[in-house]
Order: sequence, then structure tokens, then C-alpha cells
Amino acid sequence: MAIRDRLSGNEAVAHALKQIGPDVMAAFPITPSTEIPQYFSNYVANGEVKTEFVAVESEHSAMSACIGAAASGGRAATATSSCGLALMWEMLYVASSMRLPIVLAVVNRSLTGPININNDHGDSMGARDSGWVQLYAENNQEAYDNTCMAIRIGEHPDVLLPVMSCQDGFITSHSIENIELLENDKVSSFIGSYNTEINLMNPKHSVSMGPYSNQYYYIEWKKQQANAMKNAKQAILDISKEYAKVSGREYGLFEEYRMEDAERALVIIGSSAGTAKAMVNELREKGEKVGLIKIRVFRPFPMAELAKALSHVKAVAVMDKAESFSACGGPMFAETRSACYDLANAPKMVNYIYGLGGRDVRVEDIAFVYGELEKIVKTGDVGEVYRYVGVRE
Repeated sequence: MAIRDRLSGNEAVAHALKQIGPDVMAAFPITPSTEIPQYFSNYVANGEVKTEFVAVESEHSAMSACIGAAASGGRAATATSSCGLALMWEMLYVASSMRLPIVLAVVNRSLTGPININNDHGDSMGARDSGWVQLYAENNQEAYDNTCMAIRIGEHPDVLLPVMSCQDGFITSHSIENIELLENDKVSSFIGSYNTEINLMNPKHSVSMGPYSNQYYYIEWKKQQANAMKNAKQAILDISKEYAKVSGREYGLFEEYRMEDAERALVIIGSSAGTAKAMVNELREKGEKVGLIKIRVFRPFPMAELAKALSHVKAVAVMDKAESFSACGGPMFAETRSACYDLANAPKMVNYIYGLGGRDVRVEDIAFVYGELEKIVKTGDVGEVYRYVGVRE
């Protein structure tokens, strides 16, 4: 029977990691992810988990320690935010190229400069091409569930890639919500044991970790990583179905919300989906055919599935809580527009950058966006594609 509790997003993630019981957790504190290793170190000190907790001198060292642990055949996890993730940058690529299923709890926070400690997705979106699977949570429950599933996804034999389990800094990480936790034995049974013959501690299977690779082999390494990321899509769906059997909660690559006959739709990610759903409900009560798609899995990007879900929609606004400085839109927009390119009747599409540095997104902002989509449907004129919302002009 599920355990009902009231936890912050950070405590929910720490609890999931305790139930997973990695062999090593290495961490360096940074706001707003600091509470995750803080809670976890208490579990270690109290004897609730047998994990080796390594307090390191930087986030670069935290990921390096996790790489060493995972390369030796152990389960490894850490947590970070913002500039901490940026300091890990080099090692993110090392972890994915070595095919090490490390779990990284990312509590999304804006990147400097100017200095800002509040939420947007600039940190993890900046790492979108580092070869990590990326999961995003709307609320505390999803942050917990994603972390429980992340370890299985990364360790799937067809995947063997590290996984980021992302949630919005302060908005979910420090807010307390009702949540359903699984019993310890159910989590243990769900994740199983991790036994890999390919590790530095196995004398019967010689292996080289992190070798130099010249032009004769490098592209083959990258092709194998790319294939593993493709495989991750089906692995995520299969593992989600297994998780539903023990939790009663099943997750897809994205969530379709009131999309059955929608003519106008938002594509959004993270906690802002909850705000947008409130406005969808309000507009639906007025008879307006609106809906939204909440992206849960950004890597691998659900290209074909998303295109199918948007194929009947007339106008779409893609909401980016990150700037890519491409001069033509944010990262979500680039992926979504590309996904819909080959549709026979592709929807008209605009991009809205919003919420940078923790700027509030209100139901009024979402109403404004749906109103702009209505104008596009009526006139057929998209106008400026690359837009901002909630900015003082």
C-alpha cells in the first residue's frame, strides 16, 4: 500500500535515492539542489542506507567521482544546479561516452550572468547535446517517480547512458506537496540489482575506460551513443509500464492534456504545465478548443510521436524557459518545429521565451498566448515567430 506523505521536491528525490541505495553518492552543494545531498548524508549518518557518501571540492569532482564509481561497476548518483552543472560540463561528456548509467538530479536554475538563483531551464537545456537522457517533472510526485525510473532507464542493456532527472528550482524543489511514496521493498524489487561484467574491477573481462580515440574510431563511438539514445525511447515506455504496475502511475514521453479536438495548443515543459492546464480548463468551459502537450522526455526527443499529436492542430505556441541565443528561438521550439516539418498540414507555429531567471508565469500570460494563437487561426498570419512573454517593454 502506498505511503502518503507531504514532501518538498528535494526531499522526495532524496527519498527516492535512499530507496535506490546507490553504492556511491558524490556531491558538492549549490542552491537550490543543496538539500538533496544534505538529506541523503543524514540517511547515511543514521545508517538508513549503506551508500558511500563522498563530499568533494567541486561539482567537476562530484561527477568525476561518480564516473570512477560507475566505471568500477557500482551505482552512482549526484545532484546539482546551474553553475554546478556547468562546472561538470567536461565530465558530462565523459560519462555518456563511457556509457555509464549515472543518475543526476538536476534542480533547474538560471545560469550566470547576471547572477540569479531562481528557476529557468538554461542549465539542463545547455547540456541537451551531452549524450544524457533527460526527464523533466511537473510536480513533486513526478520528480520522485522519475528518479525511481531513471536508474532502470540508464541501466537498460539497450541504453547504458547516464540520466538527468530534472525539476524546477524552488517551484517544486522547496514547495511541499502531498505525495505517494512506494514501499522500500517495492522500489528494491522494481530496480533490481545492477551487475555488469564490463567494469574495471572484473579481472576476467579486461576493459579500457576513457581511452584516446583518433579519427579511425571516434565516429563509431558516437554512432553507438546515438543508437543507444534512440533505444532509450522504447526503454522509457517499457519501464514506465512496469512502474505503473507497482505505483498506479504511468508516464509517457509526453502528456496530452485535452488535446482530442484541440485547434490551438501549447507545447510546454516542467512546472509551468500546471499553470497552463488551469487556463486550458477555463477556456474549455467557455467552449474554446484548446489543449497542451507537456514534454516529459526531452532526450531522446519524441519527434514522430509529437508530430502525430500535433497533426490536427491549427496553431501551436512552443514555450521555452530557456534562451539558446540562436536568434530564431529556444531549444524546445527548434525541436518541435523540426518534428512537424514533414506534416502534410503542419500547424502554424510560434515560440515564446518566458520565465527566465524565475520571472512568474501567470494564468494571464497563458491566456494571452492562447489569444495570440486565436488571431493566427483567424488570419492565417503568423507574424513574428520568435517572441517573449511577460517582459517589461
